[in-house]
Amino acid sequence: MSDNIKTVTDATYQQDVLDSTLPVLVDFWAPWCGPCRMVAPVVEELAKDYAGKLVVAKVNTDENPHTPNKLGIRGIPTLILYAAGEEADRIVGYTPKNVLASKIDAVLAEVSKR
Repeated sequence: MSDNIKTVTDATYQQDVLDSTLPVLVDFWAPWCGPCRMVAPVVEELAKDYAGKLVVAKVNTDENPHTPNKLGIRGIPTLILYAAGEEADRIVGYTPKNVLASKIDAVLAEVSKR
């Protein structure tokens, strides 16, 4: 995993995601999940593209079941965009980079207005 991606656990979710001063893209995944492996390189590229503007985090749902359960995540990969600790967008399943980038750009534009 890239240096631009933060590994988040149930124990660190509040601090790393909800309390972040930057918007956060969280990738909920598991090692056995085929679509998760397909979206992983896209998430890596986004982490590089948005370094310094966006925190990119990954939560292994097998090792950290509490947070996905609390958030009502039923399918993976699920990517959730947060701004100021609030969920701004949720994407379930494999999604192309350009679609994810446009969603991130929309959240960043909204945050810059505040």
